[in-house]
Order: sequence, then C-alpha cells, then structure tokens
Amino acid sequence: QVQLVESGGGLVQPGGSLRLSCAASGFTVSVYHMAWYRQAPGNRRELVARIFSAGTTIYADSVKGRFTISRDNAENTVYLQMNSLRPEDTAVYYCNRYGTMITWGQGTQVTVSS
Repeated sequence: QVQLVESGGGLVQPGGSLRLSCAASGFTVSVYHMAWYRQAPGNRRELVARIFSAGTTIYADSVKGRFTISRDNAENTVYLQMNSLRPEDTAVYYCNRYGTMITWGQGTQVTVSS
C-alpha cells in the first residue's frame, strides 16, 4: 500500500528548531521527486521545499536559508530540518511526491509561539 506518514511537529518558540519526518511505504522515495507542503488556517496549501530524484533541492523564498530538505534512502524517509522558526511558519506540514502525487497523509502540526 502506498502511504506517507508525517511526524515530528510540535510547539516551539520563535527562533527554535524542529525536524519533520516523512516515512514512505509502497514506493521508493529516491526514485521520485519529493516535497514538503504546509497549510495554515484559512490559507491554501503551499509548496515549501522539493528534493528531486537526482538530489537537487529547491526552496520557497519564505524558508530559504532556514529549512533543509533531505532524504535517507535506507530508511525510505524524507526529512525537513527547520531552523530559526517564525510564528508565520505555523501550519500543518505534509509531504508528498512532487508531480506524481498520492493520497495525502495526516500531516504534522507545527506551532511557533512564545
């Protein structure tokens, strides 16, 4: 069964860090382009970061220099390291294949607040 399970979210103070994980099953993440998205209340889901099958990474301007997307092929997992978090980063974070999307997972809530 093709599935994505996100984890690692939580409550963090501004300036703090979190690492999100996206465990994939039913397919191999290294073969596909993968991405992290986020959706804040009242907003549309937006693309945050992409990692292509060749390893190239691209980031939204709003997170460039603060977030890092990576993958562990042995664990079949994609990560999002988030540093220097801001209140405007508060959202539910999702991962998915980029360009060949599958059913969305449940996401993981990230709340940045003092």
